[in-house]
Amino acid sequence: MKHTIIKDVFFDLDHTLWDFDKNSELTFETIFNRSHPTIETAAFIEKYVPINQACWKLYQYDKITHAELRYNRLKHSFDELNYTISDEQIEDIAQEYIQRLPENNHLFDGTLEVLEYLNQKYKLHIITNGFAEVQFKKIRNSNIGSYFQTITNSEMAGVKKPNPIIFEYALDLAKAKKESSVMIGDCIEADVQGALNAGLDAIFFNVSSLKVEQNIKQVNYLLELKKYL
Repeated sequence: MKHTIIKDVFFDLDHTLWDFDKNSELTFETIFNRSHPTIETAAFIEKYVPINQACWKLYQYDKITHAELRYNRLKHSFDELNYTISDEQIEDIAQEYIQRLPENNHLFDGTLEVLEYLNQKYKLHIITNGFAEVQFKKIRNSNIGSYFQTITNSEMAGVKKPNPIIFEYALDLAKAKKESSVMIGDCIEADVQGALNAGLDAIFFNVSSLKVEQNIKQVNYLLELKKYL
């Protein structure tokens, strides 16, 4: 990257800047305390996290719909817990979860510092597969909107990462060139491989310290981005 002049930096949002897992757990805790007090949030989260990831992967490749994602991730989690709950109650929780989620806005350590640092040198943008309405609320409520020139979500682009079309859409919106752009995100498949396949450079935010190929640029903490940018 030091051999290329980077002008535009694209970030993923969830699990990269916005601490989805922490915010999600706090949201479920609020909901369960109010309407399902016998559910232990930690036990639910243990089941929910891998199920949610699997559902998002199906959604990413258009194998399930937006509505099926919201329903299935809850239904399968409750089934795993052997917790009896009606479809109507699941729909109520799904709705309340989406409404309440942007009320919790923990960011990853170093988010504001790194955005402040990069904002002085580059144009910053977001590319997210998340639901548009919710993502805009997260960005606004966590007070990071002013750092970003453009925000591309999969509903605008009509496709989701890793589809190259969403990267092309984001580049057009940003009036950026792929050879002077870099994508930063937590998902090897959607963010890193997706960006590389679309002709952008990429940096993997390896927050879980996963073992990855040697040639992939990666950081474990956001402030380590200063090594590359």
